[in-house]
Amino acid sequence: MSNIQINLKIDEVYTFKLNSGEEVVAKVKQAGGDWILINDPVSVAPGPQGMGLMPTLFTANPESETRLNTNSIAVVAETESAVKSKYIQATTGLTVPDKKLILG
Repeated sequence: MSNIQINLKIDEVYTFKLNSGEEVVAKVKQAGGDWILINDPVSVAPGPQGMGLMPTLFTANPESETRLNTNSIAVVAETESAVKSKYIQATTGLTVPDKKLILG
């Protein structure tokens, strides 16, 4: 039986805090039941210039499905916008421009 009963939006980026203490950022492709199907999971890790994103799975086929067992999730939240931008850049190579208000 699943420990997590929330409404996850498909194609949205979420931060998952696992029972192990690891923090994972990933895009949700499917949710429901005991598993969440995710794309491009990255782990949050300290680095020389502060927190950074690194692959969660080093040896997995990037084209294969990645399933996260809901029983191993302690906390889930929508990912903060600056981290989400870095995630998109890291997983797609696309740079998301900052939102700026132009006054004139």
